[in-house]
Amino acid sequence: QVQLVESGGGLVQSGDSLDLSCAASVRTFSNYVMGWFRQAPGKEREFVAAISWGGGRTDYAESVKGRFTISRDNTKKTVHLQMNSLQPEDTAVYYCAAGIRSLARRESEYDYWGQGTRVTVSS
Repeated sequence: QVQLVESGGGLVQSGDSLDLSCAASVRTFSNYVMGWFRQAPGKEREFVAAISWGGGRTDYAESVKGRFTISRDNTKKTVHLQMNSLQPEDTAVYYCAAGIRSLARRESEYDYWGQGTRVTVSS
């Protein structure tokens, strides 16, 4: 069983930065591919970024490429999403997810989910 707890969300202005964190309660964190997804009001949840077991490979949605950076610390069992140049369209609840398969963008590839942390970007 894997428990994931996100933190770091909040209300910011356009152009600001936020660093989201996800702490995992699991025996072997490095066994899991980690992903970030988000769900904007009235929209379906969408893929944001993913990172491989050792952190050597990453994948990003086109809408965040160049602005967001995913990273992980297997010793601390955490994964981060550094978000720069935030825009109002980045407003959403951000979810951390863990899966045992290779880098994936589909929700079905992830087995465990956190409760989410809300990010609101004002213009």
